[in-house]
Amino acid sequence: MRINGNPNPLNQLAQPPLTKPANGQGEDFGQMLMDVIKEVNGTQADAKNLQNDLMTNRPVEYHDLMIAMERASTAMQLTMQVRNKVLEAYQEVARMQV
Repeated sequence: MRINGNPNPLNQLAQPPLTKPANGQGEDFGQMLMDVIKEVNGTQADAKNLQNDLMTNRPVEYHDLMIAMERASTAMQLTMQVRNKVLEAYQEVARMQV
């Protein structure tokens, strides 16, 4: 879940689906989720560090601070929306009758 200036984010959708490598060392879904959450946490920590630097009168570019804060906010909102969709899908599967 990298949030950067990708010129065409639709290119990522056109890529073939991820498949498990032949050597059996594929990444499981839980590990992938943990990695994404760590990335979101990292963006929030970066924004917090820039805020702390600003409050302690260290030289900080305001636009860098605002970009870091928006990046962290957007990453958190995206993570929450993905979480909501996963929960919705789980609830839908749980309601299915066999």
